Amino acid sequence: MTGGIRVLVVDDHQVVREGLRAMLRGVVELEIVGEAEDADQALSVIEAEHPDVVLLDVRLRRGSGLDACRVIVDRHPEVSVVFLTVYEDEQYVFEALRAGGRGYMLKKATPEEIVEVLQTVQSGEVVIDPALGGRIAMRLASMGTERAWPGADLGLTAREGEVLTHLVKGLDNRAIARALFISDETVRTHVKAVLRKLEARDRVEAVAIALRRGIVL
Repeated sequence: MTGGIRVLVVDDHQVVREGLRAMLRGVVELEIVGEAEDADQALSVIEAEHPDVVLLDVRLRRGSGLDACRVIVDRHPEVSVVFLTVYEDEQYVFEALRAGGRGYMLKKATPEEIVEVLQTVQSGEVVIDPALGGRIAMRLASMGTERAWPGADLGLTAREGEVLTHLVKGLDNRAIARALFISDETVRTHVKAVLRKLEARDRVEAVAIALRRGIVL
C-alpha cells in the first residue's frame, strides 16, 4: 500500500494494536507502518519508518501517553500526534493539547471517522471527538464566570489543582501519578509549582493553606 497517511500505533495492549490493524486493513487512505507499546519503542519506529501520524493512548503501562506525546513532538515536530483512547474526560483533552497533540478521538470511532480525523489533522487542523465537544464548550464557557478548578484564582493550572486535591487526600507522588496517568517526575514538577504558588514551605503547609482558604473541600 502506498500513498496513504503513514500511521504508527502506540498502545500498551497488543490486542488493541492488532484490532486497529485489522479494522484499518484495506483502508486505502492509511498505511500502518509500525506499532509500539511505550515511548522508547515509538521513538525507534519513528526514526526508522518516518510516519506522518502517531495514534497514541493516554495511558501506557510504562509511563504516560501525555509525557510520550511531549517527547515525540519535541524530537519529531514533523509528526502529528493524535490520541486514541477510552477516556472521555475533558481534562485529558486539555492536557493532550497542551502536550502538543493535534487530535483526540475515542476508541469507539469507526474507520471512516479515524480517516477523516487524520486527514483533517494532516491539513493543519486540530480535531476533538464530537462526543466531547459539548462538554468542553460548557467548561470553557464557565471559566469566565466561576472558578474553573481548585486554585485557579491563585494561579494554579488545572493539573496543579488536581494534584493539590490529591495532596489534601493524603496521596503520595506515586499514588497521584497512578490516579492522573502521569509520571512520578511530572507529579514532582507539579508539586513544586503548587508549593511555589501557594508560598508553602512543604506539602503539609500546602494542604493547610488549601483547607484554610477553601481551595479544596
